[in-house]
Amino acid sequence: MYFAALLARTEDGWEASDTELDDVETLSDLSDLAREAAAEADAEDDTVLVFIEQEDAWFGVVRVDGEDDPRIYVSDAAAAARSSYGEILLTDELLGKDPGADELDALDLDGTEDGEPDTAAADGDDDDETDDGGGGGVPGSELPAGPLGDRDILADLGVPEKELLALDGADALSEIADALGAAEVLETVR
Repeated sequence: MYFAALLARTEDGWEASDTELDDVETLSDLSDLAREAAAEADAEDDTVLVFIEQEDAWFGVVRVDGEDDPRIYVSDAAAAARSSYGEILLTDELLGKDPGADELDALDLDGTEDGEPDTAAADGDDDDETDDGGGGGVPGSELPAGPLGDRDILADLGVPEKELLALDGADALSEIADALGAAEVLETVR
């Protein structure tokens, strides 16, 4: 079970709205959704927070400040990687991957063409290991089972890094909203 909400900071405080993520496929889509919410709340240049939570497994916060690039924090990267909404947040940049490299660059090509025998394998030479990182193809297996992203994402809003890292999935978003002074508006969309 997922929960997603947008919190837009306005002159009058925070305004919350629940949101459907069914049409969101990328971080760019999510950022556009946040900016649309800001425009509807007359807060185009202000902060919009996107809260995403999967029961007690993980939570994520995306912060969009005007036209700036979004900032992301995920409480448990490995758990988020096993979820379709979590995959939206786990961008190449956040994971430290080269965003310009495509999937073909990541393949371990041995230089043989179809039909040619692999001479290294025939010789018993196993210097070219084709280890996939030990993950066995399981999504999220190579990611840390812990926080990933901008740990100072909410520091200027009253949630310093130490407090953010101490939050667990159960009540994390409510505790963040409480620190922001937005607990009541978040609960109205929960």
